Amino acid sequence: MVTEISLSDVRGLIGMETGLSDWVTVDQTMIDAFASATDDHQFIHVDPARAAAESPFGGTIAHGFLTLSLLSTMNYNCLPKVREQTLGINYGFDRVRFMTPVRSGARVRGRFLLSEARFRGAGMLMTTYDVTIEIENEKKPALTAKWITIIQFDPKDRPDDV
Repeated sequence: MVTEISLSDVRGLIGMETGLSDWVTVDQTMIDAFASATDDHQFIHVDPARAAAESPFGGTIAHGFLTLSLLSTMNYNCLPKVREQTLGINYGFDRVRFMTPVRSGARVRGRFLLSEARFRGAGMLMTTYDVTIEIENEKKPALTAKWITIIQFDPKDRPDDV
């Protein structure tokens, strides 16, 4: 896997899978910390005994937004760094779909396909990734989304051919 690319290389990667992250274990400690950070203490996330008895999941599950937030660490883990980048900005998501709950103790990983890259202004490149978070040993993914990010760079580094 390529670990570093140039700005002029990015557009040539459109339509290609550009990253597959390492597995990340989503354990109860992580789920509880997320519940505390977001003040979302619904029993299906934080009460293993009650979740096992009263939910269809057989135990606790991760918050959908916790799973979504793991894309940041997965991104850093596997996407090639753009040599000229001075700053990365999370612009947002389109069409986020939570497909399968992530049970406590499950391992997940991110798959990134670059679907669009366009220069904006003198010093920004907007990229769109089709992302999937897979759950180990599950057929359906935890989630799918279109993730839009901005790569900021010094305008002097902008490729001549764009």
